[in-house]
Amino acid sequence: MSAKISLKKLIFLFFLIAVPLCIIIGARILKKMTEDLPSISQLENYTPNLSTKIYDKDNNLIAELFTERRMLVPINEIPIDLQNAFISIEDNDFFYHWGVSTKGIVRAVSRIALRRKVAEGGSTITQQLAKTIFLTPEKTLKRKIKELLLTTQLEKDYSKDEILQFYINQIYFGSGAYGAQSASKVYFNKNVEDINLAECAMLAAIPKSPNYYNPFKNTQAAQTRRNLVLAKMRQLGYITSEQEQEAAAIPLPVKEETPKRESGHYFVEFLRIMLEPKYGTNVLLRGGLSIYTTLDMQVQTAAEKALEEELEKFDANRIKAFEKSGKEPVKVQGSIIAIDIKTGAIRAMVGGRDFKETQFNRATQAKRQPGSSFKPFVYLAALEAGLNAATLLDDEPMVFVYNGAAWDLVSRDIRALEDIAEEMSETDLTDTQKIWTPVNYGGKYRGPVTLRTALALSINTCAIQTIMQVTPRKVIQAARNLGISTPLTSSLSLALGSSDVTLQEMVSAYSTFASGGVKTTPYVITKITDKDGRILEQNLPQQKEVLSPQTCYVMTNMLKSVVERGSGWHAKNLGRPCAGKTGTTNEGGDVWFIGYTPQLAAGVWIGYDDRSISLGDKVTGGSLACPIWTKFMKEALAGKPIVDFSQPDNIDWALVDPQTGLLALSKTPGAFLEAFIKGTAPKQYYDQAIPDSKRIDLTIEEEGF
Repeated sequence: MSAKISLKKLIFLFFLIAVPLCIIIGARILKKMTEDLPSISQLENYTPNLSTKIYDKDNNLIAELFTERRMLVPINEIPIDLQNAFISIEDNDFFYHWGVSTKGIVRAVSRIALRRKVAEGGSTITQQLAKTIFLTPEKTLKRKIKELLLTTQLEKDYSKDEILQFYINQIYFGSGAYGAQSASKVYFNKNVEDINLAECAMLAAIPKSPNYYNPFKNTQAAQTRRNLVLAKMRQLGYITSEQEQEAAAIPLPVKEETPKRESGHYFVEFLRIMLEPKYGTNVLLRGGLSIYTTLDMQVQTAAEKALEEELEKFDANRIKAFEKSGKEPVKVQGSIIAIDIKTGAIRAMVGGRDFKETQFNRATQAKRQPGSSFKPFVYLAALEAGLNAATLLDDEPMVFVYNGAAWDLVSRDIRALEDIAEEMSETDLTDTQKIWTPVNYGGKYRGPVTLRTALALSINTCAIQTIMQVTPRKVIQAARNLGISTPLTSSLSLALGSSDVTLQEMVSAYSTFASGGVKTTPYVITKITDKDGRILEQNLPQQKEVLSPQTCYVMTNMLKSVVERGSGWHAKNLGRPCAGKTGTTNEGGDVWFIGYTPQLAAGVWIGYDDRSISLGDKVTGGSLACPIWTKFMKEALAGKPIVDFSQPDNIDWALVDPQTGLLALSKTPGAFLEAFIKGTAPKQYYDQAIPDSKRIDLTIEEEGF
């Protein structure tokens, strides 16, 4: 009997000590876990990861930057059918429990006992929200306890509507869509507020297994689960049997097999590279910014279309040349950039032919030799030095010898090489670092020509003569004033475009001619707002007058001659006033056309990324780049008014014989004046725009001016 009493006492003492000890230990463990829990107060300022949206100049959405594609929608904009669909399939006691379902817990515990591991199941919407926002997806008992603790706090601090709003905006719907709004766009191309009952049921069906129940990937499984959601909604009284049947009969969404071509990839990447250091990756990809840009989708689409269509033809024609040389065919590359004349806003940017193949932006990052498209800066320096469009230049051969410090022009007769050969070794004669004999395209020399003709026909010897007269330093200064910022070599070969530049700075520089001397800094962003609509930055055109309107008008008038009777003749097909300049480098490595109208300046560059590959002997800026520019500008300016360049005050016009530089009226005053009045003046005479500072008396005979 005493032994039995002793055993009972021992058991009693054990429980007397063990139970309180277990309670104390459990309480301490629970306290420790509670201390480790994230603060529910974070939810006050919590915003799910939101995508950054990029808009064009007309506020149309053109792209998103994101790690999770999501857009936050308030509960009053979420259809009641979608709310009921989620409650029906995920948690039909949502409005009646305190965050945890007793039935669910029993079900989960039984699964743990059977499988001897923590299994999912039995979670309420509130539990799923707590797990998704605050916890990791690990399946452990510790994580499950934390989930329950967080769930009770959520239910204590937030209403059911708030919890449901958080949940529907947070969960993943597959196909890269987070939140119901993004999912509605992906699957139905609608805003969530506009989806119907069948679509609501489909969205509610997906989150259980976003990949398996994705209607784009597994139609049968998706339809079965969608119909299950509808049945649950009918059983709970949210819809009638008729509504269920009608919704179940609606076909599932089908992914377009030929998705609409996306535009502006290089532009978007240009934005990302520019903004990421400023705002940080987290804010840029998850902060829900709205970026309003200068991109004009009509212009952008025209640029991408013109470039790809023409270069596809070029590639097809070049295959034989590659095969003949025994080399693997290489795809030619190209770029286009277009800038608004008045504001400096970049309206189009194409950095290459396929962004997926290469993200290198040839419009802004590639530095290539501009060839003759650099010559306008040479002639600009000449105008500023006192020359004018009728100044005579000598188009004759030139022979230079390097004296160890500079290039000496030793003769204007190519035959002088015979005399030089007697004094120099054969090695030195073939060394381009010691002997330089610049030649014109086609090897033709014209003798005396006006400065206008030299530019229109892109005569190399005249450009070199001009830079010798005004000095490379003045040419560099002229280019710098217009915004050319890349390093330029102070040499005579600069006149032929020997220094690398970017397409963007070339187009920006040319646009200054069109604007009447006002240099406008190119920009791509008009405004950025945060997720709440607060303005983070706003940009306006930054302008500075760097040239006189008269000088710019003369330059534009001369560049119009390039189109009217020079290497840019193909641009006449544009059918509206325009000016521009072609460029072709040695061995056909790069071809350019930079041109502008009163509204838009644009440039085209074509070449191979591998500079050693030639475009071909007969390929020039006039034959390849200019036609692409013309095709692009036709579509980009469609519907825009046809206007000519405005002539500023203090400009006189004179009729000049381009072969002599003499005033036409000086040669045949009576006969020519009569022909001029009748409009039948000989074609060899050309109008020369003369700034007021160079004004002349047309009644006085002069040899040029």
